[in-house]
Amino acid sequence: MEKEKEFSSQVAELEEAINVLDSSLSLIKWRLKYSSRRRLEIDILALCTGMRPVIMVDYGGKMPELQERLCNLLKLCRKMIKQAEKHQLGVQLISIQKLFSLNFPAGGMKDDTSSSHSIDMVDSKPARNELISSHSSEIIDFSTCMQDTQVTLPTLNGWLLGYPVVYLFSKEHVADAVYNLSMKYLHIYTISVCRNGTPNKQSELEELLSFSVPYGLSIRGSKEEWAEASLAHLQEKWERCKNAWRSLQLEVSELNPQAIVL
Repeated sequence: MEKEKEFSSQVAELEEAINVLDSSLSLIKWRLKYSSRRRLEIDILALCTGMRPVIMVDYGGKMPELQERLCNLLKLCRKMIKQAEKHQLGVQLISIQKLFSLNFPAGGMKDDTSSSHSIDMVDSKPARNELISSHSSEIIDFSTCMQDTQVTLPTLNGWLLGYPVVYLFSKEHVADAVYNLSMKYLHIYTISVCRNGTPNKQSELEELLSFSVPYGLSIRGSKEEWAEASLAHLQEKWERCKNAWRSLQLEVSELNPQAIVL
């Protein structure tokens, strides 16, 4: 009985966090489509519960307006959560923010050459303390890390987003890579979750993340060794935060050759 009360309390706290997010969106007048708002809620909840290490918000407009709205949203959410610091979830989020602030101070990278959090680039020209150049203390710009490399942004994004398979091609072969992928059969791997909600709210299966793999490299679908390992890793995370998610599942679908690569 005591565990049920604790579980219900945790679910209520997560719902409160989503309410804070929704209220903040309304206050800054960021009008998102219903699907985009749901996507943002899932992404933020995935970050807070540790299901994902990072997310990509590419469904809310274009830069620099998107950056400004995200900064305003984060500031307002932080302010509203600080007003309720007694809540466990709020305390946890604030502690995470403090940890990030220690490793990524507003004035530049912390001067600690032995830190495991630092980023070393071979023959990179910018000094480590020059890696961050931003007009806002909420934004950390690592674009200079890629200036003297052939690594493309999609490759970096795929790695940061935690995909088990990423496309690696040089900047000079971007057009060739896009063409080749658009002419191949692909498997789309989709990880879906179902949120735990309060009794008066219906929860539905929603996408947590998805990525594509050429059919020839994923013939066994979900039975591929790397796919099973990736799902097992996510399931371990899911076990630690069942108060947030009711279910987790992997689906593999086929995508015929087309002009646009997902």
